[in-house]
Amino acid sequence: MKELSNAVAIVGVDESDEIGILPGKSQLTLHLEAITNALRDAGLSPKDVDGIFTAGQHSPALLGEALGVTPRYVDGTTVGGCSFIIMVEHAAAALHHGLCDVAVISHGESGRSQAGVSPRRDTSITGPYEIPFGFGAAPTNFCMITTRHMHEYGTTLEQWAQVAVSTRAWACLNPKAMYRKPITIDDVLTSRPVVYPFNLLNICLVTDAGGAVVLTRADRARDGAKTPVYVRGMGEGTEHVSVTQMKRLPFSEATRISGARAFAMAGVTPRDIDHIMLYDAFTSGPPLMLEALGVATPGEGVHFFDEGRSTPGGSLPINTNGGGLSYTHSGMYGIFPIIESVRQLRGECGARQVPNVRRSLVNGMGGMLSAAGTLVLSNER
Repeated sequence: MKELSNAVAIVGVDESDEIGILPGKSQLTLHLEAITNALRDAGLSPKDVDGIFTAGQHSPALLGEALGVTPRYVDGTTVGGCSFIIMVEHAAAALHHGLCDVAVISHGESGRSQAGVSPRRDTSITGPYEIPFGFGAAPTNFCMITTRHMHEYGTTLEQWAQVAVSTRAWACLNPKAMYRKPITIDDVLTSRPVVYPFNLLNICLVTDAGGAVVLTRADRARDGAKTPVYVRGMGEGTEHVSVTQMKRLPFSEATRISGARAFAMAGVTPRDIDHIMLYDAFTSGPPLMLEALGVATPGEGVHFFDEGRSTPGGSLPINTNGGGLSYTHSGMYGIFPIIESVRQLRGECGARQVPNVRRSLVNGMGGMLSAAGTLVLSNER
C-alpha cells in the first residue's frame, strides 16, 4: 500500500449551492450541485469524469446518468457516514491502476426535509435484540459508549459540553455554518434533555446538504486550477454493527485500525499533524476518536477541548468548519471534514484559517463507531 502514498491528489471540493433546510431540493439535486461546484473548483467539467463514488440511497450509475457521463469505474460502498472518507482510498487505488483518470466522490442527502428520500428498511440484526430494550436511534446507542467512558475515566458532563462550545467557536467564523451564535457550558447543560448523558446541544444538527471531492493522479494534479492536496496516508477499518459487540467498550478498534494504517502509509505520527477534522455526531465522538487514533491516551481526549487546545488560537485546531454540531450534518457527514481539510491546506478559510497548516488529519466513523476511515492530507509531497 505504500505505493499509494502521494499517488493521488484532491483537486476540487465544494458543497451544494445551499446547505441547511432545503425542502425544495431533492437529494439528487444536492448531489449534482455539489459535483458541478467541485468540478468548477478543479477547473474541470462533467465530461472529464470517468470514476464515480457515492454512498447512501443514490447509486453511482444514477449520478452518471444525471451528469451525462459513462463512468469507467464506480463504487457504492456504504458503511455509514465515514463511507466517503473510505472512498478516498478506493478512488486512489482505482486512479493508481488506471481504472479511471478523474474520480468524483459525491454526497447528497435531504436529511432534514426528506425530499426525494425513499422509505428506509432496516435489514440489520440489531433490531430484535436491542430495540425491545429501548436502544434504537443513534443517541440511545451512543449513550452506552459515552456513559461507559464516564464510568471508566471519570469524564464529566461539563467536559462533553466543552466540545460543543469549542466547535461552536469555530462555527462563528464560518459564514456557511447553520449556527453562529456563541454558546457556553451552561447553555449545553440546560438545553433540552434527549437521552442521558446527551442534551440537545450535545447532538449534531439534522440538515439538507451535498458535498463533493474530485481526485486525480498526482502527475495530472499539477495542471489543475487550484493547489493540489496530496493524499499521503489512508486507512479503513470495521469492527461491529451492534454496540454490544464492541470488543473494548468504549474504545474504537475500527478507528485504531484505520488510523494506524494511515499514519504508517504517510510516514508520520500524531505529533506531525497541524490540524484535525473529526466526525462529531455527538460531543463524545471527537475525544473518543483522538484516543483511538493515539493522539491522546485513553481518558484524556476531552482535555484537548476543556484546556482550549482545540479552539481558535489553540495548539491543535479541531473541527474548524463548526462540525456536525454547528455547521451542517445531513446524516452522512464524512464528505464535509475532507472539504474543510482541503480548504485549510489551501489557505482558503478566511477568519478561521489556521496558520502554517502542512498536514491535516481526517477521521470519521460509520454507525456507532462500527466503521472508520482515516486520511492524512498534505499540501506538500
